[in-house]
Amino acid sequence: MTLARVEDLGDRLVVVNRNAARRGALSADLYAAIRHAMEKAVEPRIRAVILTAEGGFFCAGGDLNVLIERRKLTEAERRDKVDDLHDLVRLIRACPVSVIAAVEGGAAGAGVSLALACDLLVAAEGARFTAAYVRAGLVPDAGLTSALARMVPRQLAMEMCLLARPVSAERMAELGVVNAVVPAGEVDAAAHALADELAWGPRAAQGVIRGLVAQAYEVPEARQLDAERDAMARAAGGEEAAEGIAAFLEKRPPEF
Repeated sequence: MTLARVEDLGDRLVVVNRNAARRGALSADLYAAIRHAMEKAVEPRIRAVILTAEGGFFCAGGDLNVLIERRKLTEAERRDKVDDLHDLVRLIRACPVSVIAAVEGGAAGAGVSLALACDLLVAAEGARFTAAYVRAGLVPDAGLTSALARMVPRQLAMEMCLLARPVSAERMAELGVVNAVVPAGEVDAAAHALADELAWGPRAAQGVIRGLVAQAYEVPEARQLDAERDAMARAAGGEEAAEGIAAFLEKRPPEF
């Protein structure tokens, strides 16, 4: 049995982490499935990508049995392995359509990183997010410190990383990190509901918005204003804007 698969549902792709026996730990199959989905997402018919898992837990991060074996590698070789994981985060960030994380049970280590790399995040009641690296004498990777620094207060980031204390989905929702908390067993349905909303909207404009928001964390305000100006000038002359404006004035739903 493969440990991950990609479901093609027409206007969306669903990456399913199937490594239930190890609480969704990272696997070569999951790496391959995410890469495949991100490559396929360029097709105009695709409007969203959903990351989910079987077995009641989103992703436990790195498999410690694998990490034990990596101790035999040189530091340069171990660095390359981490870069493979970081490439997944980069691919998710660069995806041309929105990526939605459906977190059942919880996420730990790099699983938290994968969830936070997504544009939208739904989680089950009682799900917990744990940066468990320090318990194994390790340090965060996969962009976790960067994501936490942008999304939560400094003291909470320190609490998560230094003490490995889990943070509930409910608290993450209060901080605006989780978009919705739903009853256990309903996260996939909630993720698909978000994908339905995205499928209704203008694909090109959504892609530009994703890019603008992503870079806003990195660039000075003056440069961001220029980027917004240029993007708006292009969008205002496009077909999506023509339809959207006409639909608004005619008091009808737009047909993007």
